[in-house]
Amino acid sequence: MSSSTSSSDAAVGASAASEARWAGFARSFVVTTLLALLGTLTLAWLIDPYDTGNTPLSLREGVRPQGPRTAAASRGRDPAFQGAIFGNSHVQLLSPERLQATTGIPFVSLMAPASGPKEGLVLMDWFLRHRREPPQAVIVGIDDLWCTADPQMPNAKPFPFWLYSRDRAEYLVGLLRFDVLEEFQRRIVYLLTGRGERARRDGYWDYEPNYIGMGYDRDPGKRAELEVYMPIGGNADGPYPAVKALEAMMAQVPGTKLILLRPPVYRSALPRPGSPSERPDAGCRNAYAELAARRPLTTLIDWRRDRPELHDPNQFFDRSHYRQPLALLVEAEITAALEAMR
Repeated sequence: MSSSTSSSDAAVGASAASEARWAGFARSFVVTTLLALLGTLTLAWLIDPYDTGNTPLSLREGVRPQGPRTAAASRGRDPAFQGAIFGNSHVQLLSPERLQATTGIPFVSLMAPASGPKEGLVLMDWFLRHRREPPQAVIVGIDDLWCTADPQMPNAKPFPFWLYSRDRAEYLVGLLRFDVLEEFQRRIVYLLTGRGERARRDGYWDYEPNYIGMGYDRDPGKRAELEVYMPIGGNADGPYPAVKALEAMMAQVPGTKLILLRPPVYRSALPRPGSPSERPDAGCRNAYAELAARRPLTTLIDWRRDRPELHDPNQFFDRSHYRQPLALLVEAEITAALEAMR
């Protein structure tokens, strides 16, 4: 055998060995990665980071303090509550504790800031399907986002729809997220020590300290913005997909009282009579008024009409975020409406 042939054979053998090593490494890497993913998914499923009840284990109830978008998974399935508040920050000041004191109904706030009907209906579905008996009352904050004509009811801010999904596979895939991984350590500490602070059970979140901290009650520029005429939108002629979806949702619980609340806005956000914004506002209002008329045990409370309280700038931080005195008035009307439906 010539030296050249011997060298060629050696090179081929070395190349084959190298390829075999790389193939083995690739296989090991894939297997290790799959095992790591499976292990991570299994751990996430077992420790149930957001207390969805999907785990087979019996764990400490509740979740650590966190945003309402994820904390609602735990709150929404809490059997202690027989009433719920849905919407965004425009119903954030409605106090479940105060409403329980005046109505006798244990309420939970399942509001999510900057959310619309798509998120609200998902949270409502979660709440309803975790009741052993139909709830006594549901309050829905109806703002301009609930007036959309888009059947997709698009959401402007991220929302963990996977967390509330009826599809178990979608839920499991959703667990493989970086923010879920970040929650692992905090969740494990919360479950094991028994000393971690628990998120407020009824979901109430008073935004007044935040607005005051940002100067909305005293900053001249922010106070001046309050007076700028900028009517909030609506939908003059339909369609109103959120009305249809809400009605279908509540058909599951015909004996549950439904409050449709159009939350207070400052006078500069109200449409002026005869202005182009008057018809869209009226169209949306009428759509929900018709729902209230055809569904038993349903009342529309409309605070987006000209009322004396809406002319007081001291009762607002901005055009659509009111203060505690107005929240108390709204709660009083809710209490009266629920009482009248007995």
